[in-house]
Amino acid sequence: MIGVEDKTKKPAPNQVIPQEEANSAVTRLRGLCFNVGLAVGDVCADETGSQYFAITVFPSLHSYATTSDGKMYIRVADKCEPVRSEDIQRVGEEKGAFQWELVPTQFELEDENKANLSKFANDIRQSDRVKQHIKQLDDIEIGEQYHLLDGNKMTNLGVLWIGTAKQRSRICYPITVQYIVYDDLENKTNKLEWRDNTRNPKELLEDIMDKAVELTYSYEMPNGLFRKTVRYYNENLIRELLVNSLAHSSRTISNDITIKVYPGYISISNPGGLPLGVTKDNILHTKHRRNPNMIEILTALGLMEGEGSGYDLIYELDAVEAKKQPEIESTFNTVTVYQSAEITDKEVVRLMDYVDHNYQLSQKNKIAFGIIAREKRIAATDLSKILQLSAEERLRSYIDNLDKKHLITKGGVKKGSFFQINTTLLKNAKSNIVTSLKTIEPHVLKALIMEDLRVHPLSKISDIAERIPDIDMKEIRKMLYSMVGKEIEKEGTRFDSKYYIK
Repeated sequence: MIGVEDKTKKPAPNQVIPQEEANSAVTRLRGLCFNVGLAVGDVCADETGSQYFAITVFPSLHSYATTSDGKMYIRVADKCEPVRSEDIQRVGEEKGAFQWELVPTQFELEDENKANLSKFANDIRQSDRVKQHIKQLDDIEIGEQYHLLDGNKMTNLGVLWIGTAKQRSRICYPITVQYIVYDDLENKTNKLEWRDNTRNPKELLEDIMDKAVELTYSYEMPNGLFRKTVRYYNENLIRELLVNSLAHSSRTISNDITIKVYPGYISISNPGGLPLGVTKDNILHTKHRRNPNMIEILTALGLMEGEGSGYDLIYELDAVEAKKQPEIESTFNTVTVYQSAEITDKEVVRLMDYVDHNYQLSQKNKIAFGIIAREKRIAATDLSKILQLSAEERLRSYIDNLDKKHLITKGGVKKGSFFQINTTLLKNAKSNIVTSLKTIEPHVLKALIMEDLRVHPLSKISDIAERIPDIDMKEIRKMLYSMVGKEIEKEGTRFDSKYYIK
């Protein structure tokens, strides 16, 4: 938003913008930069009639955007910093102008490399994801097919997969991993390191999964005559997060993949920020291959899904186990993913198990149903935000099938619509999900607010919300606004209003 800094995004009252002035502003901006695509939209008006216009900035995916005098800047947090000489290679890698994987090294194939290549080729031939004509190639041809070799020289990617420890230590930069466990006071109780470069990415992944015992801890839940075990962190979820770190790390930065285990959550960080065009708010639906040839190998070996469905799987596993979705933090140098181990409601796990055994649901349905069950009641706008959807129409692919099978009920209209679990399903599943005030009807909420104001007159919205913690403040605010002038009155300014019964 560009305009007067007055703590609001709305245009100035009665503002009028001629189309010529909008065109002139964009023309001036074009003169200040190079390799930047700009377009001006139509002049629009808000609900008060004040006008504004939008400028579309097209991404420069394969060229360097500079100022008109040739200077380059990069966005770091909320500041624009000049690009330093050591950053140019990283920017080139992001733009696709430079592929670290394909750069030939000085190392030629030796006997030990040939043995590693033979082992790699056998793994490829045994994979059910590889086409038959590739399986029929000899070892050298398979190495060339997956860009491990360039003539008689190994590429950087080849050194990672079939090189020796000495060779891996001499490239910029090999894969190194730290694993650290903390107690309640954040004192280190265990630390493992993989810095000797003796393993290829597949062997490294398997060794981490084998030795990181703290990631295998689990809860035990009663399930009739038996006990159900739910791991703190699902094995497939951990594997997916680790593979993402291996596949999407920037190899032009000297840093470790770091796994930190705290009581209640883990964090996994890898070198390099999120790829161009990918943010923490669109990662569920945006695809970008930073290291496409590494991803091709990991996909061929069955270690990851190549079509960008990794976070869909993570969201599904969290939904099924009644856990919160991971939080992502991206800086210029690192991406960190935080995953909680807490089961928000054990009854939701049992309900998800019942639904999984009695209904055929898609991955999208499971994700949406798990979120609705966890939240008890959720507004359509909030569900769209969690699922990173920009349009209400796209939400239908997640919830329409749930509605047809009567697993959920809908209420409200348009932006005020909400979803909650069908009470009939709870009865059939014999679920003991804790009763929540979130699901009460509007007339019951009104009666609850009236009783609260009778006991606590002249209360602010925040005060009422504290006394009715199960209900979202925006639901309380909406109900209060509808009651003003009828059942209740208010006094004070807009930001300091107090309510009382008439």
